[in-house]
Amino acid sequence: MDVSLSEKVRAMALRKYVQPAKEAGKSELSIAVKDLLRDLDEIRFPGNYVPLVCNAIKTRGFQRENDLEITGIDGPQSKTSPTVVVHYRVGSEGQARKPQSIESKTHLPEDPAARAHRLTNKLRGLLKDEIAAYGGAEAFMRWVRGHDEDSE
Repeated sequence: MDVSLSEKVRAMALRKYVQPAKEAGKSELSIAVKDLLRDLDEIRFPGNYVPLVCNAIKTRGFQRENDLEITGIDGPQSKTSPTVVVHYRVGSEGQARKPQSIESKTHLPEDPAARAHRLTNKLRGLLKDEIAAYGGAEAFMRWVRGHDEDSE
């Protein structure tokens, strides 16, 4: 079975950074992408896959499997550069979220239309009282636009 490039990145991050930090009893650790790329040279990993390396160590699966939680990401706005440093918290915070993830797995997967309907139903009626206070939708829209058509 062939191992994907992302899996190779995560395996190296686990071996070089996560396991040593856990063995030392640290509650936090950081992975600098430039250091990880240097480590990946040992296995002749292609050097032009910086975005893949950055994304591989930020996935929820990597965090969940290793009991990590991202506390911050330093680097440029794109967060996909050799200068990126990902900071993690080890342990207790990740454990607090495990029951919630188990609960979410019990739901049947929903199609995009059902998900959109479920999420937008939460917004239904949100501005109902506000619109009524302005005397209806037209008056509310005049207020939003910042002018009153009746005064012109």
